[in-house]
Amino acid sequence: MNKETISQIKARLQTITDATDPYLQTIRDDSRKGVQTAIQQFEHRLARHKEAEEAFKKRFKYEKYYWKNGCQYIAGMDEVGRGPLAGPVVTCAVILNADFDLIGVTDSKQLTRHERENLYLRIVDEAVEVSIAVNDAPVIDQMNIYAATQDAMIRAVNHLRHRPDHLIVDAVPLAIDIPQTTLIKGDQKSISVAAASIVAKEYRDHLMRDYDYVYPGYGFAQNMGYGTKEHLAGLEKLGTTPIHRCSFNPVPKYLN
Repeated sequence: MNKETISQIKARLQTITDATDPYLQTIRDDSRKGVQTAIQQFEHRLARHKEAEEAFKKRFKYEKYYWKNGCQYIAGMDEVGRGPLAGPVVTCAVILNADFDLIGVTDSKQLTRHERENLYLRIVDEAVEVSIAVNDAPVIDQMNIYAATQDAMIRAVNHLRHRPDHLIVDAVPLAIDIPQTTLIKGDQKSISVAAASIVAKEYRDHLMRDYDYVYPGYGFAQNMGYGTKEHLAGLEKLGTTPIHRCSFNPVPKYLN
């Protein structure tokens, strides 16, 4: 008879990552309902982890292909902030190596804020290199958002100390003398692009939360500059700020 409490068994199962661990055999005959439930939860967790690992491997296929074909440095690229009415567009280039194994890295929009924050720190710590470039609202108004995004992406690449042999870019082709693969929804298909999307989003979100202190009344900490009801109400009441994009409707009608 197993003398461990159900809580002790649950805690022990949290430390196991292998379905063949001998400890499992010692508790499978334990008839307590709580133990059997704990075993089922463990097996479900293991199955989810295996699925995540397989999905991670599939999203590494582009990088592996180019490494195999002689490329040493592959830079994944993404942007955040093309659609908001206020704030900058932020672009990021991330170079990973073949040992990178953060299986939680995926499209930043599918992650919670807490997950993104944790992954952001680990990506910056474990990547070969990370480069960020920003274009603010006046530049966006001057160049248009698409050109401003391309410009920032190219600067992010040019600021890398390791010159990439190949770029994997989310949706936006770049006029730069480096071979590149452009992917629609690249942050769902490439780990490097997904890592870049997480870093770019966290960087921009922190900027917008800072701007919320500087320009209160628009809800920037919550809406990140997108045209929410709270943001539009702030424009109606307070007018525009220096971080608003004057070329984006309906911002012009609220110009001071």
